[in-house]
Amino acid sequence: MSRFHSLKKNPQFAAVYREKRSKANRFLVMYVKETEDPDAQDINRVGISVSKKVGNSVVRHRIKRVIREIIRTDDAMFDKGSDIVIIARAEAKDADYRVLEKAVTDLFRRHGKLRTNV
Repeated sequence: MSRFHSLKKNPQFAAVYREKRSKANRFLVMYVKETEDPDAQDINRVGISVSKKVGNSVVRHRIKRVIREIIRTDDAMFDKGSDIVIIARAEAKDADYRVLEKAVTDLFRRHGKLRTNV
């Protein structure tokens, strides 16, 4: 299991949003940008955003923890070298781990970032 690498600063999120490559499903929206940082070619840096519209702080933090754990444990399934922003929709607050795992995997597949030889 690998370490979770994250986007933390607003300019990092803004750079991914500017790329305008997004895919969505019922639970999540995912923006992807190929990284320009030569040191980050062998990792994915992920930022997770959950709006106050989704729920209170306990709900928002739970969603972040679940998505972070999905990315961390399924890391070997995903191609590397991208900056990714995942935005949770209101439907995500009622979803369990397996449903969110399928939603994340679906978005990686739709962006062409799911490894086929795993």
